[in-house]
Amino acid sequence: MPINRISLYHLETLLWIARLGTFGAAAERLNTTQPAISARIRELEGHLGIRLFRKEGRTMTLTPAGRQLVRDSEPLWARFQSVLLGCGDITEASGILRIGAGEIAAASCLPAFAAALNADLPNVSLELEIALTADLIQQLLTGRTDIAFAAGRIAHPALRTAPIGTVDLLWLANPQILSTIERAGRTEPISIWSLSSHSPLYHIMKDAIAASAMPCRSVNLCNNVRLMIDIVVAGGGIGIFPQPMVRQQMADGDLVPVPGMVAIAPVEFQVAIRAAEPDPLVLAIFDRAMRLDLKSPGQDRHSANVPAQISPASGLDGSA
Repeated sequence: MPINRISLYHLETLLWIARLGTFGAAAERLNTTQPAISARIRELEGHLGIRLFRKEGRTMTLTPAGRQLVRDSEPLWARFQSVLLGCGDITEASGILRIGAGEIAAASCLPAFAAALNADLPNVSLELEIALTADLIQQLLTGRTDIAFAAGRIAHPALRTAPIGTVDLLWLANPQILSTIERAGRTEPISIWSLSSHSPLYHIMKDAIAASAMPCRSVNLCNNVRLMIDIVVAGGGIGIFPQPMVRQQMADGDLVPVPGMVAIAPVEFQVAIRAAEPDPLVLAIFDRAMRLDLKSPGQDRHSANVPAQISPASGLDGSA
């Protein structure tokens, strides 16, 4: 067995195929082509003298020998990455980090978080994607996203999560609409805006609307919070909004609280990675993300006045 001809990229390729499920996904992750991925696997099989994949229909699946090699190689690969990072400073790490976030997280903690990562990790490229919580979970499970910020509790055995604070939901209207409502003694039906059923906050908003005493002309749904805010600012009714996304409009007086409405419990937000995540860089970023506080974007919950920093040893073992 000419094992001396086996390169690290052979094992890296095998592990990413196993993690993402397809040669094409591994090619995208490793910034190469699917023919190049296939060639690497053929080389590895030739050096080992065994078949690692077999074709089943239009898909390629790992053979028992392939599964065993993946199982044995994963901890070795993770340890090797840790050793390399430990030889220097984590700020010298390179690669592409894919971050997924819901719209609310993207408007609160993510801007300062991403800016700080760019400053502290100049050789790491960030790819940010805004998606619904259900999509974020699926992207994590398939390896298309490394870390995700999402609304609500995430309960999945294959994911590791940590709370990063809560967000208040507020009943708001523009001052003119609120004045009209008050003059009518709250008897005039009014349009109400809520996030659509695709959002994990939909049922919270739906229950709040049902419990309110506000006579309702129509309940309008929207899957974009920014658009919903603009509609209500323009006088299109009243809405339920996440507090981090309306700070400026409230400060400018474009939106004001609607008094006497039913209180809505704060919504918890979490950051998540794969439970079996081996990459020390992702683990270090997760360690940093765990310290975020949605109430004070960009600040460490454990040190209210000092932004969290990545240190050379920060989170390399995945600990908090």
